Amino acid sequence: PLMHIKYQVLRFSIIGSFAFFVDVGVLYFLHARGIDLYTARVFSFISAATFSWVGNRLYTFRSATTPLHKLPAEWLKYLLAMLLGGGVNYAVYSLAISRVSLILAHPWIGVAAGTAGGLLVNFVLARKILELAIEQGRANLKASKAG
Repeated sequence: PLMHIKYQVLRFSIIGSFAFFVDVGVLYFLHARGIDLYTARVFSFISAATFSWVGNRLYTFRSATTPLHKLPAEWLKYLLAMLLGGGVNYAVYSLAISRVSLILAHPWIGVAAGTAGGLLVNFVLARKILELAIEQGRANLKASKAG
């Protein structure tokens, strides 16, 4: 199991790295259209969390056995769980851009600091939610084959 967790952490980090670029891209896109950095960050976080959910369920935790009709509920559970890490993420980001002029001028640095702050919390929660989805999907698959 330890090696399995190491691979999950590696995969989670890879997905998170791509999600970081989604986060920063959406933040800059919205801010360039006149949305303030705090509001834009809410939307960029949701976009990055959605990207992470898809990547982690297909690549990190391999939970693609969830029936299609249950995907919205799984996504919502994932997003709600990520709000705890997201709260840490947003607090670090907000503090950074409000206190450090360099970060205000380059908000991606604040996103990076916030991401680092929420990473551990989000890994633990994502792993729990998506592994439960895997177990449920396997149980459903086994039940459908038996019946």
